[in-house]
Amino acid sequence: MSDNPSVRAMLAEDIAAIAAIEQQVTPHPWNQNQFQDSFAKHRCLTMTLDGKLVGYAIYTLVAGEAEILNIAIAPRWQGRGLGSQLLDAVIERVSGEAEHLFLEVRADNISAQTLYQNAGLVEICVRRNYYRTAAGPMDAIIMAMDFGTCR
Repeated sequence: MSDNPSVRAMLAEDIAAIAAIEQQVTPHPWNQNQFQDSFAKHRCLTMTLDGKLVGYAIYTLVAGEAEILNIAIAPRWQGRGLGSQLLDAVIERVSGEAEHLFLEVRADNISAQTLYQNAGLVEICVRRNYYRTAAGPMDAIIMAMDFGTCR
């Protein structure tokens, strides 16, 4: 197995595999139609390892602000630093064009929060009861990264 994952633009033929990963990683997954819509409207990346799709990121970049809408690594490949590498790839792509990067994360997703904090994102606010879960409402933590002064 190669130790060097590759990040590339998402292809239409990736969507089924991405939707399958999504089903495994979140309690409220996007469906295949939502991924197709995002593929048409947003910036989309995939991460592959030895030719196998292992992760994806979908983000927007509008008027100097970037937002990560969805980012995930397949469960089998988690815990190997791939999420950090994929997040770094997004940050690298947006840092030259955006003044700020935003994302939201469930308050109970501590591993994702740690990943984002380690990359330099900071909590800026909380959206109370934003997510619906089997255990009841869950807050969303809004995190951000500033790439410098406003232009």
